[in-house]
Amino acid sequence: MHRKVRDIGAPNPIGLSCLEFSVEGVLGRGRDDRAHLHRAGAPVNGRRGQQDVGWDRASRREGQPGEGMVHRIVSRVGSPEALDFWAQRLGDLDVPAERTEGSVRFADPEGLAHELVVSTVDEPLVAQHPDIPEAYALGGFASVRAYSGRPERSAALLERVLGATPAGDATWELRGERRGSTIAYDPSPGLGRQSAGSVHHVAWGTTVAEHPQWLERLAEAGVPSTPVIDRYYFHSIYFREPSGVLFEIADDGPGFTVDGPVEELGTKIILPPFLESRRAEIEARLTPLPDPRARSAS
Repeated sequence: MHRKVRDIGAPNPIGLSCLEFSVEGVLGRGRDDRAHLHRAGAPVNGRRGQQDVGWDRASRREGQPGEGMVHRIVSRVGSPEALDFWAQRLGDLDVPAERTEGSVRFADPEGLAHELVVSTVDEPLVAQHPDIPEAYALGGFASVRAYSGRPERSAALLERVLGATPAGDATWELRGERRGSTIAYDPSPGLGRQSAGSVHHVAWGTTVAEHPQWLERLAEAGVPSTPVIDRYYFHSIYFREPSGVLFEIADDGPGFTVDGPVEELGTKIILPPFLESRRAEIEARLTPLPDPRARSAS
């Protein structure tokens, strides 16, 4: 999940560890030629599982979700007791939260809505954090909810091209051999604005071997897309589904551990080789981030 943030070092109530601290879209090698400071919060295992990625962009304007935009991220926990834990934790941190019979809803500091639900259908992807017992930690993404005035427009692409299956009212599930998630659509409030706190795109995972086949499949279905983009740590294809949500299909190789062991992820900036000559310039622009693992070890 990629979104724009005004303060990439904001408090981290949901307990994700910093997996990647790097840059994206530099020197014409990304979607554009502007440098984005790039932080991925995720389980510390070097895999592209649950990632809540922030781009460090100074902005005085708050984003406003609207037509064709994701407005809520839904994450898994393992039990009703975990929901109780999160309702208590968020309250202790003065984060307004709503505890319902089957979920906890709240907004992050940038205004993006989150929901926690109980789901044990997939192996949990759990981050390590000193303040959060493993039994209560987030276990990965369950769903995203987007706005669409006509969600039926998205059905053909989701079902025939991406292999999704209907999973309820204006809801579809995309499931691979190991994991799955859903995308659901709610009635649109009108036009929105991409800015701080808004979701930029939704990433779906595949393997290195299958990734080029998705480019062929999109072309055969007449879906406009980018070419395969080499991100050094993985490869990406971007396209918009008919309701307007920007999708990414990303492979799983070679992974973030190509630059070092799992234990070092998130402790220092990692750069692809073509940017090493600009390390000093890039590091001077980065916002320092606390490492909860360092606090835990001390």
